[in-house]
Amino acid sequence: MTHKLELIYFKMRALAEAPRLLFHYTNIKYEDHMSWDYYDKEWSDVKPNIPFKQLPMLIIDKKHEICQSMAIMTFIENLAGINITEPILNAKANAIMQSAQELFMPLNPTVNFATGERFIKKKDDMTPFLLSRFEDLEKALKDNDKKFFIFDEPRACDFVTFHHLDLSKMLDLSIIKKFPRLEKFSEDIMSIKSVKSYLDKRPELIDVSVEPKLIIDGVPHPTGVKKT
Repeated sequence: MTHKLELIYFKMRALAEAPRLLFHYTNIKYEDHMSWDYYDKEWSDVKPNIPFKQLPMLIIDKKHEICQSMAIMTFIENLAGINITEPILNAKANAIMQSAQELFMPLNPTVNFATGERFIKKKDDMTPFLLSRFEDLEKALKDNDKKFFIFDEPRACDFVTFHHLDLSKMLDLSIIKKFPRLEKFSEDIMSIKSVKSYLDKRPELIDVSVEPKLIIDGVPHPTGVKKT
């Protein structure tokens, strides 16, 4: 059965990024909308009326609203038929996905919004945690002895991890350089044809730490939850 899938988010490279990567990897068609375009209202007017008052949101067939990025990732895996059915491996994959998702705060907000001295302080404050978690993730890759965390083909947990590793490069490129196995993992994700095509075309995030912007259709827009 083919569903109409619409992913709703804001102008930032954050919680919608892993779902986008997984959509492209699985070649599942979807539409990508900014909140204000989909709802035709400012986010402040929409927020009180949607589940859990947050985005991203996946709208299925104009009927079902699925929020929480990890729930969206699980749905995409199931829809694509690549969900992990073996209980132990599934639990291990979920552990990786949750551990990677814990990198969200404060990494994503800092890269997308922080500037000047505030950016520097947040970077310095979070670096010990990033180093510790990257060490854990690198060990998990080495222990499994596969190309990715569970199999030689990626699953949802791999794309969640990749997003945060990729974003960390915009915070401080030297961090991932300390973990060659994670670097190789990132390169392997980026070498997948459908993923590379998406990465090459997605809006570029520029002026991080100065005045973050996304270049959309050739026009730079300040990151945020307001239409510009």
